[in-house]
Amino acid sequence: MSEINENNVAFKSKETIDGNLATINFGPTHPATHGIFQNILKVDGEKIVSSEQTVGYIHRAFEKLAERRPFNQITPLTDRLNYCSSPINNMGWHMTVEKLIQAEIPKRAQYMRVIIMELARIADHLICNSVIGVDTGALTSFFYPFSEREKIYEMYEEICGARLTTNIGRIGGFERDFSPVFHEKLKSFLKTFPKAFEEFNSMLERNRIFMDRTKGAGPISAERALNYSFVGPNLRAAGVDYDVRVMQPYSSYEDFDFIIPVGVNGDTYDRFMVRQEEIRQSIRIIEQAYKNLPEGSYKADIPEFYLPPKEEVYNNMEALIYHFKIVMGETDVPVGEVYHSVEGGNGELGYYLISDGGRSPYRLQFRRPCFIYYQAYPEMITGMTLSDAVLTLSSMNVIAGELDA
Repeated sequence: MSEINENNVAFKSKETIDGNLATINFGPTHPATHGIFQNILKVDGEKIVSSEQTVGYIHRAFEKLAERRPFNQITPLTDRLNYCSSPINNMGWHMTVEKLIQAEIPKRAQYMRVIIMELARIADHLICNSVIGVDTGALTSFFYPFSEREKIYEMYEEICGARLTTNIGRIGGFERDFSPVFHEKLKSFLKTFPKAFEEFNSMLERNRIFMDRTKGAGPISAERALNYSFVGPNLRAAGVDYDVRVMQPYSSYEDFDFIIPVGVNGDTYDRFMVRQEEIRQSIRIIEQAYKNLPEGSYKADIPEFYLPPKEEVYNNMEALIYHFKIVMGETDVPVGEVYHSVEGGNGELGYYLISDGGRSPYRLQFRRPCFIYYQAYPEMITGMTLSDAVLTLSSMNVIAGELDA
């Protein structure tokens, strides 16, 4: 006797096989679960009958920490959400505060942000898709794109001195303009990356073994994905063309020409392919932004959020006052309630901010895509095999820091 789950996959009903079920802990010590996800699986042989997940192993109370910090000191907390694309987290937070204080951001700073955010998206998707390759046995595909990802990290370093947790940019724009070294690194990347990426793509996209392992693994329909509030590549892989950059443009994304790739089946292969095409589109966006990079300032005229140059601090009383207020966290913001979202590596990353007019948020909540769509994981793997469970987890790109913030 069999039943059909939501993904139209047949599996034996619990009532008929209770005597033969085994309970397995998939995580938290399993290498595929980052050491922090626990899934208690009931299996009939290799088939998964049910799953119950536990989260919160590294919960760090980011939101409560943020409510005790000045606004400009919250940026390093956002790094630790999706640390595979930290700059997007940073800039999403900056734009939230800018919406609250109604700051006007120069066009140059907006284009600079687009360039950095799309580089971060490429790095994020490269990691996710190369890990999917590893889980199908293709270890070479994991190491192959690392030289290109390293070039992105070198560009981060040139801008802010950091690689993984970047603390990049400032409320109002950037700390400094792009340096000549950054320009050279970006030009070189735009020249060499497309060819290197297509070589990586050729290892997996039409690989018969890879396709057999990923097609049909962990599927979800568009309707179920919407019911679970999926966003980002996981939603688009199910056939829904929702992208925050297009639906609610920010940072001048409306100026750029790009497409939103969508899948059909919502399975592991479709999630892989959507991310691959998004990498191509990110390169397309970067090329447009860099070619048309406007002249002007790299920061807004909000001196209360920018440390003045040292020579001004030593010789100008007003600069000294701003320096003191910023360092001591004594910058007040208006009373208000705002929500701002950006298209993160995993989809809509949002910040809900309530200010009572003080020097830190009254309340702050992060909308973390991973935390929302991970709830669908048991349904997606029911009726699948144990190896499919590993693949599905990787293709959803569940990031520990974002899940357990």
